[in-house]
Amino acid sequence: MNPSANLALSHVGYTYPGAARPALRDVSVAFPVGWTGIVGDNGCGKTTLAMVAAGLLDPDEGSVTPRLYGEYCRQDSSTNPDALYDFACDWGQDAVRLRQLLGLGDDWPWRYGELSGGQQKRLQVACCLWRRPDLLVMDEPTNDLDAQSRIAIARALGEYRGIGLLISHDRELLDGLVGQCLVFENGVATMRPGGYTKVMEQAGLEAAAARHARDQVRKDAARIQDEARRRNEEAQRSKSRLSARDVGKHDGSMRDKLGRAKVSGKDGVAGRASSAMASRLAAAQSKLEASAAPKRYDYRFEAVGAPSASNTVCHIEETVMSYGDAEGAAYGEGEPGRKESGGTPAFALSVPELWVSPVDHVGITGPNGAGKSTLLRHALARILEGVRVAYVPQDVSEARRREALHKLREYSQADMGQVLSHVARLNSDPKRILDGEDVSPGEMRKLILAELLLEGPNLLVLDEPTNHLDVGSIEALQGLVLSFAGAVLLVSHDMRLVDESCNVRWLLEETAPGRFSVRASFGSQATKNR
Repeated sequence: MNPSANLALSHVGYTYPGAARPALRDVSVAFPVGWTGIVGDNGCGKTTLAMVAAGLLDPDEGSVTPRLYGEYCRQDSSTNPDALYDFACDWGQDAVRLRQLLGLGDDWPWRYGELSGGQQKRLQVACCLWRRPDLLVMDEPTNDLDAQSRIAIARALGEYRGIGLLISHDRELLDGLVGQCLVFENGVATMRPGGYTKVMEQAGLEAAAARHARDQVRKDAARIQDEARRRNEEAQRSKSRLSARDVGKHDGSMRDKLGRAKVSGKDGVAGRASSAMASRLAAAQSKLEASAAPKRYDYRFEAVGAPSASNTVCHIEETVMSYGDAEGAAYGEGEPGRKESGGTPAFALSVPELWVSPVDHVGITGPNGAGKSTLLRHALARILEGVRVAYVPQDVSEARRREALHKLREYSQADMGQVLSHVARLNSDPKRILDGEDVSPGEMRKLILAELLLEGPNLLVLDEPTNHLDVGSIEALQGLVLSFAGAVLLVSHDMRLVDESCNVRWLLEETAPGRFSVRASFGSQATKNR
């Protein structure tokens, strides 16, 4: 690691193959040693910039200097990270320190595919830090993590001493870790000092000032346009008065008056004033076009989804889900308690009898590894027949991504308009979705959700839906969940989202090592909000 090197991007531009517009255009920025936050709406170019900085993409224009040894910790943690087994075999001081900081089990690398999403993310972060790169890019490192794990991640990243780029919607992590933020707004990347809260407060003040200035310019343009219209009417009346066309050929007195008026030029003042006003109006309209204010979409959702006609959309019988044992024997997930061999299960989740009514909004919460996604899959298998389900999983496969883009192109004009309207309300630019190939993970989840909403679902099922979403998009998603007329099953570590939008809580609690139980509770702020 070279802690003294800085990284400079100069006039960098990049366009994905087949895309109609560039993902990056003329970006120049310097990254010092320490952590820099990269923030902005989904699809603004954050990940593209980070991949260019890390050397994973070569820019079409501009340069990146110097070329540093970089590591890129991707958003998706479902596949084995690089150097996983090398890290697993290393018991030196640095590797042991990372195991302690991130709370890693010694056997985790050897059963990576069995780990929860949060456990995979912690191990993925450890592998990147263990390689001690000069440049470290962390792309949404707190996805899937509970509060305790987020604290561990923040502590581990705080010990890194190279150039760190942090793409995140986690405001607490940004505030505690970064010294400056690169903010993407209206296609422009601007470096601002401070953590997320300070930077966005300042950006908010500037945006408010820009909107106020634009409103003032618009009012001035309207006033000048009204005055120009009045002056033009006066000029036309003056022109009509100066015309001798309707004056009789024997009316010498009137013709003499009109001649003196033309010579004196007094009635011509209106015409010259009208010309001057036209120039002022052109200048005002030019100023209006040049003024800019941050674009935001209407987050309000109306008449989304429909309650099921049945009295219940899901019924879960009392059961115990278990798998694994000390000797490595497997238990059938989804067939609780069925043993393939003797022994004590390494994991067990006790579930009481649970019901979901047509309008229940259920928040499923608990620590990493408690079995939230397992419970959700169990519930999905027990949805009553005839209930229309809209399910957006944690991770979107490449096949599901291609399917969503294909469906979008096959829609009628009306249906496509409805889908793109939902995408806009979720705080993304529909034009970027139509471009197709460089759709970000956050935008893709929005597109899939928007397409599912078109089918009028009775049940909305979301597994960690805030992963990959910017802050504005999370607020928009909260508005959608609140306004959804049917039932909701929501797995999330975002307690504000759960508290504000769910009136039923299934809390998974640890009762002993490897032993968890579900506790149902009712009533929340969401009851008032709805």
